[in-house]
Amino acid sequence: MSELPLAPFKRIIKQEGAKRVSEEAAETLRDEIEEHARQRAVESRKYAEHADRKTVQAEDVEASS
Repeated sequence: MSELPLAPFKRIIKQEGAKRVSEEAAETLRDEIEEHARQRAVESRKYAEHADRKTVQAEDVEASS
């Protein structure tokens, strides 16, 4: 189950010019973005741990890209 609501992804697709958005299209976008975010979170945590910190900081997220 996803942590992210579906509505914002439908809005994003519509803001980019789509007249209509299927539920499946919004779910696919959401799932791909959530997976990418999870991977970045893991890498960001590793950077923080390497710096001997418990707190993930913006610099860790930036370095994980």
